This record gives sequence, C-alpha cells and structure tokens, in this order.
Amino acid sequence: MSFGAIIIGDEILSGKRQDKHMPKLIELLGARGLQLAWSQYLGDDPELITSTLKRTLAGDDVVFSFGGIGATPDDHTRECAARAAGVGLELHPDAEIEIRARFGAEITPQRLMMGELPVGSAIIANPYNRIPGFSLGDHHFVPGFPQMAWPMVEAVLDTRYRQFFAPGSIAERSIIVCGAGESQLIDLMNQCLAAYPRLKVFSLPRMEPQRHIELGVRGAAEDVPAAIGVLQQGVDTLGFEWSDAPVAR
Repeated sequence: MSFGAIIIGDEILSGKRQDKHMPKLIELLGARGLQLAWSQYLGDDPELITSTLKRTLAGDDVVFSFGGIGATPDDHTRECAARAAGVGLELHPDAEIEIRARFGAEITPQRLMMGELPVGSAIIANPYNRIPGFSLGDHHFVPGFPQMAWPMVEAVLDTRYRQFFAPGSIAERSIIVCGAGESQLIDLMNQCLAAYPRLKVFSLPRMEPQRHIELGVRGAAEDVPAAIGVLQQGVDTLGFEWSDAPVAR
C-alpha cells in the first residue's frame, strides 16, 4: 500500500510558512513500518486542487491532504474534493453535531459551512477544537494547523490501516565513502539493486566536513545487512576508503 501527501496553501509556496507536515507524516508512517511514497505542494488554486484530487482519487493510494478545509474565501479543499469525486456538498450530520457542540449558542451559518462535506464522506474527529476533517474513500482531509492535523492523522492510521502495520520491517544503513565520485559507484549500485530488488540504493554527495558520498540502502529489514555488505566489499574492490555512517535517530 502506497501513501501520499498533498499540502495545500499559498503561504507554503510563498515561503511565509515552512511546511512541517511532510516530515511529521514520514515520522508517523515510519513508526508503523510504513513509508511515504510521494508528496505534492499546491497553492490555493481551485482548478489545480480539483484536477490533482481527480487524478489521485482515481488511484489506489492512501492520501493525506493538509489545509484548506475551513470556511474562509481561500479555503477551497472541501469544494474541490466534491467536484473531483463528482458529488455535491452537504451539511454532514456528524459534523453538525461536533460544530454545534463546539460553539453552542454562538453557532452561525458561516461556522456550519465547515461541516459541509462531499456527499459520502465520513468525519475525522478533531480533538483540538471539534471542527472535523473528513475522509472520502482512502483520501483523508485535515486542517493545516499541526496541533490539529497530526493527532487526526494518527487516529486515521490507527483505525483504518492497522492491518498494514509492520514496525521494524523497514531499515536503512549507509557508509561514508571518501575520494569517490558518484559516477564511479554507479555499477556497484546497480549490482546491489539487482541482487536485492526489494531495497532502494541511494548515494548522497556531501561537502562537509569534507567532500564525501553517503552510500546506502533502505527497505526490507532482512535484506539490509547483506546488501550493505555488498556495498562495503565493492567499495573496497574499487580502492576507496569508507566508514560506517552514523545511525539516524
């Protein structure tokens, strides 16, 4: 099962705010033995949001969408999701209950608009302020505020996808290779990939504290020790010095 992320908001693309959702989603998935397959940033452009969701809704990926589900003029995600799915918007009864419970006598039509969701949606409870997100199939729409969004994402993962959890099933190891250029390691990387197709082989050139390449593998935990051994032996054969990279935490 593949997981994707859509992060919506002009403030991200303008640099006014820095995205924190993608690294957090990687962390939440990784703790459950899952991986993020892709991520996409979108501005507050209804046509772009709609076309993107129409494409992703037609696929099989689990998608988390962050932002744009409020009721201000720049919040388009609810309407765009409905258009992409070919359905209308309606006041969801469970969302109405939550919103009325949140505002009580201060309820307004504008606040109830946040409960107008694509037909066929299920709400995602918001433990922060009770303004819910929503799920449409395997697409899950949460607010752009991290303190709201992240507990909601965790709840979706733990209730909808627990059967796919495999903590410890994904591992990564790498070595630091000095004196080599990436082009000199390509044949070795392809050799390792051919022998261990369940893994991804990567090389990351770095300039500090001195020029070197981090060469490693990531994927099925049971294949990683043998695969890193292939890389270590191959680097030895090529005549380059290497050392184990620090373990990421």
